[in-house]
Amino acid sequence: MPAITVDNVLVLPRLPRLEESTAFRPVRRLTTAPSGFEGEGFPVRRAFAGVPLTELDPFIHLDQMGEVDYAPGEPKGTPWHPHRGFETVTYIIDGVFDHQDTHGGGGTITDGDTQWMTAGSGLLHIEAPPEHLVMSGGLFHGTQLWVNLPRVAKMNPPRYQDIRGKESALLTTPDGGALIRVIAGEIAGHRGPGSTHTPITITHVTVQPGAQVDLPWRPEFNALAYVLGGRGTVGTDRRPVHTGQLAVHGPGDALRFTADARQDAHTPALDLYIMGGQPIREPVAHYGPFVMNTRDELLQAFEDFQAGKLGVIPAERLPHTGGQGPRP
Repeated sequence: MPAITVDNVLVLPRLPRLEESTAFRPVRRLTTAPSGFEGEGFPVRRAFAGVPLTELDPFIHLDQMGEVDYAPGEPKGTPWHPHRGFETVTYIIDGVFDHQDTHGGGGTITDGDTQWMTAGSGLLHIEAPPEHLVMSGGLFHGTQLWVNLPRVAKMNPPRYQDIRGKESALLTTPDGGALIRVIAGEIAGHRGPGSTHTPITITHVTVQPGAQVDLPWRPEFNALAYVLGGRGTVGTDRRPVHTGQLAVHGPGDALRFTADARQDAHTPALDLYIMGGQPIREPVAHYGPFVMNTRDELLQAFEDFQAGKLGVIPAERLPHTGGQGPRP
């Protein structure tokens, strides 16, 4: 699980040591993601299954894509599909993905890169492995997070952010036992590159065997921690977690995670995808690729899609040169 890393974490800025009086967040809910298939048949874990939207707000949906080691000819993607009313945040840990939309966004993302697409008023989108990966096969692993947009921003023009893994803010714990990659938002004064409509924080944390992370967290944000790989505990009461589980936290000022001293050979550390944001607290009408506030808005989205108002599929996929798409 390479994502973006450094040879020596001890050269990185460090989290502050938290005071003994810090209010650590309790674990309110612990769920295990069911497995399924998406697009043309690539395996996913539905990380938010069974969790009420009120506890997820401002997030809607999270898929862990893979981890899967494809044989030659097996890699799969998605066909063209519409979106309206929210943002998709696609994070690639291992492998390569090409993406393109009908608003001009597109590019190639690979180890540690993030493709942040604000669908807004609507567009069509496609994601697929590049031809060379289809031919050769190989490892593929990533996540796609859906971030809701507030009512006032749902019909904004689409926007695209191409975030390279090396742009993430990197820091470590006081003892150097973990690598913290800040993709969006801010942790202990270190800000990630993602630009967001709703105040949120997204970070990928790798905790070495036996190490502990005390992560300061904004008290007005919710806190969701999904286990990408490995085994460990969450909270001060050390609730066990493993790959494919989601910990939904209650109120407080900080999160605590500890990696088991012994890990599987395939997953040598505890890897966590941690999300939090300021709840929007608006009605949610969600069906398929549309996230709106009312049923009438959903019906309008389907009508606009069928009328071709969300974009026209180009005759050919755009060539990719260097992996950089247009920036907002």
